[in-house]
Amino acid sequence: MASILARNATRDLSRASLARGSRVLWFSTSRRWQEELYPSQRLDYQSKYAEKLQKRAAEEGLTVEQLKERIKEQEKAKRKEKLTSPLPFQSSMSITASKAQSRTPSAQAPPAPSVLRKDSSPVKPLSNILNLEKLLQTPHTAEQISQLWRVYHASRSSGTGRGYLCATIPVETYEKMAGVASKYSNFVIPVPRDASQAAEPAGEDQRAYEFYFMEWGFHGAPVDPKSTLDIFQKPQPSTNPQTSTVLFTPLQEYKMRNSFATPYLVLTHYTDLARSHGIVLLRGEITPSSSGVTPGGDGRYMLNQQDAQLLAMGTQKFYLWPDEQGERAKLLKTFHENPAAFKWEDLLKHAELA
Repeated sequence: MASILARNATRDLSRASLARGSRVLWFSTSRRWQEELYPSQRLDYQSKYAEKLQKRAAEEGLTVEQLKERIKEQEKAKRKEKLTSPLPFQSSMSITASKAQSRTPSAQAPPAPSVLRKDSSPVKPLSNILNLEKLLQTPHTAEQISQLWRVYHASRSSGTGRGYLCATIPVETYEKMAGVASKYSNFVIPVPRDASQAAEPAGEDQRAYEFYFMEWGFHGAPVDPKSTLDIFQKPQPSTNPQTSTVLFTPLQEYKMRNSFATPYLVLTHYTDLARSHGIVLLRGEITPSSSGVTPGGDGRYMLNQQDAQLLAMGTQKFYLWPDEQGERAKLLKTFHENPAAFKWEDLLKHAELA
């Protein structure tokens, strides 16, 4: 009788704890039942992975307990990333830009653009924009990913796409540009201006131009994305090219503030899918305007869309050489190798949007 009363009291205590929201007591009780009712299954589970754990620990020079602690930390980080990751793109290829705009209220809104530069972490990971794990769970061609990339950016800024640029670049093309940029990381790009927008008045027969200083930066190669994470698999070196950024800053502002100057446009080349799909995703972000109207701006942003597109095209004009003896290649080389012979007037013929 006493044992029956004790069991009933224990059962009532567990129910009372559950009613109060004490999930820890309920979990520990359930786990004890598991160990009592299914000891053979528990032993089989441990023996099944013991060999893999020992092998992995030996490869990394750790004890099994140290490896278990590391795996726990990785799982915690993965769960945290899933909780904060945006919704995946729609995988249906029949979606149109207008439909995407109508569905944007139900999608997760992007974070508000920040005016402050974060030089300690200049590149937002692609996994913060795309849910790569879910995207790779079903086959997607390079063309499908390219279309999703365009539709996504067209739906930004309440469906207007203002403040953003996007493109898909073949990996071979990107590697050519990156190879040139590794030798010549800086250049200047002229942007046509109306006489009313010019900082200095131009003559009647002259057109005003504003020069932008562009600078490349490389930020390491991202790991090859996978649809699932195998915690027992040893991390492999990345085969992707380096991720890169291109900053565009008005030349006058750069002269005054140097590295503290605020870029008006930031291009980011995401190379996460370079080896798996043969493409590099380009994302351009125009810096929001924090105060008054700026020359060439549209009120909300430091640049208008056309000027931002012209600057982005300048990257291709001067860093993708069809011929090393061409005029654009010579201008870039002269700018670095013989600055005294560089003539900014020679740039003006390349100022128009192709």
